[in-house]
Amino acid sequence: MRPRIRPGAGAPPRAERGIALIIVLWITIMLTVIAGGFAFAMRSEALSARNALSLAQARAAANGAVERMAFELTRPRYPASWASDGQPRAWRDGDLRIVATAVDESAKIDLNSAPDVLLKGLVEKVGGADPDAAAKIVDAIHDWRDPDDTRRPNGAEAADYQSAGLKQKPANMPFETVSELARVQGMTPAIYARVAGSLTVHSRQPGVNAMTATRDVLLALPNATPESVDAYLQQRADAQASKLPVPPFPPASGFGAGAVPVWRIRAEARVPDGVTFAREAVIRPSGDARRPLLTLSWQDGVTAAAPTALAPEAPAEQRDNRSANGRT
Repeated sequence: MRPRIRPGAGAPPRAERGIALIIVLWITIMLTVIAGGFAFAMRSEALSARNALSLAQARAAANGAVERMAFELTRPRYPASWASDGQPRAWRDGDLRIVATAVDESAKIDLNSAPDVLLKGLVEKVGGADPDAAAKIVDAIHDWRDPDDTRRPNGAEAADYQSAGLKQKPANMPFETVSELARVQGMTPAIYARVAGSLTVHSRQPGVNAMTATRDVLLALPNATPESVDAYLQQRADAQASKLPVPPFPPASGFGAGAVPVWRIRAEARVPDGVTFAREAVIRPSGDARRPLLTLSWQDGVTAAAPTALAPEAPAEQRDNRSANGRT
C-alpha cells in the first residue's frame, strides 16, 4: 500500500514563501534605485560636458570678438568705421550671437591724474559719502599716490594707517589698479562698489571725455545735476542715432579730455543653448609692428550688464565679414 501524502507536504511553508517574495521585491527596488542613480549620474555628466563645451565655444567667440573690435579700431578711418563710442556692434558667427562695444578710457576718471574736484564729486555724488568723509578720502588718495610721507590736512600716511590698526600703508606711488583704491584709509566697501566702475588708471588724463562718459562720471563734474545729465544723455543718444556730432556738455567745460587710444572693449557671446560668456579687456596700440597691441587688462566672465541686449540679428552693415577678421 502506498503511503498517503498530505496536501501541501514538501512545499515551503507559507511564511517562507512570503519572505522570499519580500526579498525579491527589495532586490528589485534596489536594482531600480541603482539603475536610476546611474542614469541620473550619466545625464548629469552629459549635461556637464555639454555645458563645458558650450562655455568653451562662448569663451573663444568672446575672445575673438575682442580681437576683432581691436582690429577694427586700428583700421584706417572712414565713415562706416567702428569707433570707441560705446555703440554696440552685433553680428553672428554660425549659431553664436555676439555683441561688442568699445569706449576709450578717457570716458572714466583717472585715479592718478584727476583733480580733487572730480574725485570729490565722484565720492560724494556717486559714492554717497558726506562732504567731510569725501574730503578725507580724496586727501588719503593723494597721500597714497604721492612719493613723500607728508600728510595732507585730511589725509593719511603710514603712521595713520598703523594707529588705525590697518596692516597696509600708502604705496607712495601711482595706483597700478583701481582695486588698490579699496585699501585707502576711509574707503568703505559700499563707497568703493559704487565708484570703482567710473575709475581708471589707464587714461592719464586730468579730465574726462563727456561724449562717451557714463552717467556716474558726468554726475561727478562740478555743477552737474541728475536732471542735466539725463537730458544730455538723451541728446547724445539722439545725435549718435542720427549720425550727427555729439553736443558738448556744459559742466564738462574746463574738465574735458579728448579720446585717447586706450580702449576698454567688452564682448559677449551666446550659444544657442543659452550659455553666455563675457570678456572685458583694456587694450592700446604699442607702436611696434611686431606686437601692434598691448593688453593692459583681461577679465573673465564679467557680470556687469552689457550696454545693450544681444540682438537676434545684426544690421546688414554690421554682420560678420569673415574676410575682415583680424588677430592681435
